[in-house]
Amino acid sequence: MRLTARSLLPALFVIALTAATGCAPQETSSTDTSSTDTSSAGASASASSCDKGGPATQVKGKLTVGTDKPAYAPWFVDDDPASGKGFESAVAYSVAKALGYEKDQVVWQTVPFNNAFAPGEKNFDFDINQVSISAERKQAVDFSSGYYEVRQAVVALKKSPYAKATSGADLKGAKLGAQVGTTSLDTINEVIKPSQRPAVFQKNDFAKSALRNGQVDAIVVDLPTAFYITSAEVPDARIVGQFADAGSAAEQFGLVLDKGSALTACVTRAVDGLREDGTLAALEKQWLSDAVDAPVLK
Repeated sequence: MRLTARSLLPALFVIALTAATGCAPQETSSTDTSSTDTSSAGASASASSCDKGGPATQVKGKLTVGTDKPAYAPWFVDDDPASGKGFESAVAYSVAKALGYEKDQVVWQTVPFNNAFAPGEKNFDFDINQVSISAERKQAVDFSSGYYEVRQAVVALKKSPYAKATSGADLKGAKLGAQVGTTSLDTINEVIKPSQRPAVFQKNDFAKSALRNGQVDAIVVDLPTAFYITSAEVPDARIVGQFADAGSAAEQFGLVLDKGSALTACVTRAVDGLREDGTLAALEKQWLSDAVDAPVLK
């Protein structure tokens, strides 16, 4: 969820490629991100067919990118997607450049998290907002190939008895919370399976407030967000641990497009190119850095 310029993040806040407002795996794509089935229209595209002005966009000569508001760190800095600062802002502009659009030709559109992958016509060319790729969501929208592999993490106040949990079983008696519509909430319901019904929040800001105020014992968020929360927003909290990938499938964030969009294959081609040339890895190192030290919950 959705849920991590560099000076904003303490040295501790560092995340490498692991498997991260926004999410436990639902039915997710394969760990081979380049082979993700992204669209009913197919995922292959030639360079010439993806030139600027090829597939139609929302506004001629512009690329409209959606994300939620507020736009959280470390994905965006200072709630300003247009700054190019933060991992997802930087990824969006890198994809735009690969499609032939300069920074001043990118238009940002506010799109609530759940609206991004709900059925219906979209007002964006693609949306970037820590949306996990899943078979269920693919019924309503297209996805690019994955641009980030993520794990879910549990955050609790340091004084909480659940702060020392080492397994999902240790959390079964806790009052847990997460943002609605996220795979973080799925993790609570499908992996932890607590004895109490979880608290469900419209936004992660509300979940963090509930944690501060003791209304919940712990919250579940993606790992980069967990590092940012504990290092910059709720310093009295700690990361209890992260959940390992289920089986061979890694949860991945993908760019969301309208179902059957003519842009899907081109956007996927751009994401694949950024992965192959090392751009995505470099952006992870810059904005997310090294969070692999979070203990793995059994």
